[in-house]
Amino acid sequence: MRRRNEEQHDNKERWLVSYADFITLLFAFFVVMYSISSVNQGKYKVLSESLEGVFNVRQKTIAPVQIGDHTPLTELEDYGDKKIKPILERPEPKEKEILKELQEDKQLEEIAGEFLKSFEDLIFEQHMTVEQKDDWIEISLSDLVVFQSGGVEPLDDAFPIIEKIAEIMSSRDNAILVEGHTDNIPIRGAVYPSNWELSAARAASVVRYLALEGVDASQMGAIGFGEFKPITRNDTAKGRLKNRRVVMLISKKNDVHESFLN
Repeated sequence: MRRRNEEQHDNKERWLVSYADFITLLFAFFVVMYSISSVNQGKYKVLSESLEGVFNVRQKTIAPVQIGDHTPLTELEDYGDKKIKPILERPEPKEKEILKELQEDKQLEEIAGEFLKSFEDLIFEQHMTVEQKDDWIEISLSDLVVFQSGGVEPLDDAFPIIEKIAEIMSSRDNAILVEGHTDNIPIRGAVYPSNWELSAARAASVVRYLALEGVDASQMGAIGFGEFKPITRNDTAKGRLKNRRVVMLISKKNDVHESFLN
């Protein structure tokens, strides 16, 4: 009878063991959760500084060396018979110079094309030549269509030519140098004692009339070479006729001194 009572007493207290284990596990769970949610500021700062030092360390590998300036470019644009890529971001100085030079080349080609189209008759009759160089256009006008013998005032027939030249150039800022040339026959007179004075006066006369027709005077210059820059021999009448001429040089730049006189 006693043993049965003892067994019944033992069975009633067994749930306490399971309950105690459950409470212990629950306590441990909350302790772990609390420790995870609580940040140690000191340790966190040390960890943060360590990571920052690792990621901001100076590069120790050898980086490739960039040769020249580099700026992102897009698709090709056409500048006459040359092509470049337009610059999207602010161009570097070297790229600006390249772009400017290509634009100047394109404008020079356009000017040469306008002269060839506008003066087809004079070119066909060999009274005018139009030749494009690398940095300028050379336009040569025969003495026959510009001046009378020994004179510096243009012929009546020359004014339409000058007006057409001014029409082409008045809207542009290209530098223009006008050269006067003569043959080797000496000139004797009170006004022009030598071919130098005569050739310089003829060049200045053309510049003056171009300015009157709207070409910017500050972008033009006049110079006389006399008989000392012949394009052929002076021992024949035909050769002397070719040497008597007015030459107009149109630069792709806008400064006369920089373009021709440096």
